[in-house]
Amino acid sequence: MINVNGAALAYDDTGAGSPVVLVHAGIADRRMWREQIGPLAAHHRVVTLDLRGYGDSDLPTGTFAQHDDVAGLLDALGIERAALVGCSVGGAVAIDVALAHPHRVSALVLLGTTVSGHEWSDETNDLWEKVIGDVDAGDLDATAAADVRFWVVGPDRQPTDVDPALLDFAREMDRRTLAAEATADNFAMLRLDPPAIGRLGEIRVPVLVGAGAADVPDISRLADQIAAEVPVATRLPDVPDAGHLLPLERPASVNDALLTFLASAN
Repeated sequence: MINVNGAALAYDDTGAGSPVVLVHAGIADRRMWREQIGPLAAHHRVVTLDLRGYGDSDLPTGTFAQHDDVAGLLDALGIERAALVGCSVGGAVAIDVALAHPHRVSALVLLGTTVSGHEWSDETNDLWEKVIGDVDAGDLDATAAADVRFWVVGPDRQPTDVDPALLDFAREMDRRTLAAEATADNFAMLRLDPPAIGRLGEIRVPVLVGAGAADVPDISRLADQIAAEVPVATRLPDVPDAGHLLPLERPASVNDALLTFLASAN
């Protein structure tokens, strides 16, 4: 644990070399990078963290910003600049760090990423209604199961198409986050203002962006938009038969892409 902006954040720090910080998805915690740490740490200093309110980190209190927490972690660890790798919400946080603290970021890898300020399309909302329907927000098991069914499995696959151990792990991570959210109160999370969705052209570092072909269509479209608007961006082909948590579901493909890109970006 390390104190960052008044909160204790859990992290792991492995390997040596140019720094890489891995930022987890909103339905996960730092354990989702378990397949990346070893391969990356053979060449890089690899830091994984639990964002505030996730995993082993403190529950949020007061006013805070996730992108400032990531920059604060770099300060606390004595890291001047790092490549940021983010999945889903973690990708949105990574983008926000690159915009709010551009001198701290050397490169971005964005996997199944969202973008601050993006509004989900009617198609995505309709898909949720079709695939999931109504869920009792007070039933944490049901909510976690719904999140994993929609995001990890994806709207066009069936749960039997995905490794059951992966689904169990994803549900456990998400339920832990939901339980923490249910007990957190009296806090305000500050958003990047103006948000990233209209500012992608301001990013001046190399960016690698990819998505799973079985993810919701908005995610692939966001990847296309990032690749089109960021001046130095590489768009990976959508990974076949993969959903929202690419690093867990397709670790070999992700690791190969990460190592190749980071070697060229540093």
